[in-house]
Amino acid sequence: MTNRYDRAFVELKEKGEGAFVPFIMLSDPSPEEAIEIVSAVVDAGADAVELGVPFTDPIADGPTIQISHTRALDGGATVDKAIDQVRVLREKYPDLPIGMLIYSNVPYVRGVDSFYKEFHEAGADSILLPDVPVRESKLFTDAAEKHGVNPIFIAPAQASKETLAGVAAHSKGYIYAVSRDGVTGTETVAEPLGLADVVTEAAALGGAPVLVGFGISTPEHVAEVLDSGATGAITGSAITKIVNKYVEGSHPEPGRVTDMDALKAELTEYVQSMKAATKR
Repeated sequence: MTNRYDRAFVELKEKGEGAFVPFIMLSDPSPEEAIEIVSAVVDAGADAVELGVPFTDPIADGPTIQISHTRALDGGATVDKAIDQVRVLREKYPDLPIGMLIYSNVPYVRGVDSFYKEFHEAGADSILLPDVPVRESKLFTDAAEKHGVNPIFIAPAQASKETLAGVAAHSKGYIYAVSRDGVTGTETVAEPLGLADVVTEAAALGGAPVLVGFGISTPEHVAEVLDSGATGAITGSAITKIVNKYVEGSHPEPGRVTDMDALKAELTEYVQSMKAATKR
């Protein structure tokens, strides 16, 4: 099993820092532009990335990230193209932890064994299937572990001890704790109260480090997440909103970035501000 997460979290702890992990949609608005966008956030200081694979029915995502799914699909996004982008990014950033967020229909259609094998060979470290609860995950976790991919599971807000025990037992690399109920998005802010309980219980169960997502959009949110005892924060919709500002074109026409330099500059400033909040 790959240990890029282990190495990254140890190094961050030694420096007295938490992890900042941006979410980026692959192929949005095109594969080439997506690689530039991911590269910009990594070069700005992201400690790892979570990459989305466009899907027609992204039930865990709010309206902002749904737009990026649709826009990428309008531009001709495919799973093969996503795998190609992961391969490019892995070659460019050999030590970067790369996580995937993919809906379960993709491995079902592709073949679960082939799916994990292909993403591992491309360079993915972990895969989160947001629509698969841990109690129904054996088919996927068996294939993930066979091919050296870390399976990631979501610890829901106010999770029961039984659910959290399952998440802690089966998540490798990190546990994705959600800061509140609902879908992704900055429309509803994070609710850090109660996160300390999830983090403490996961640690007591011997679980992987906890990263917190959903509604994390400001440096203050990052600081609150780390104060709860979490290892780091994941930000998706706030990043996607910045991308949206610089993409021209609308469904069903494919979009394009109108000013890549300006987009990179704004992403760099945002990521640097979020990363600064992880330094304790």
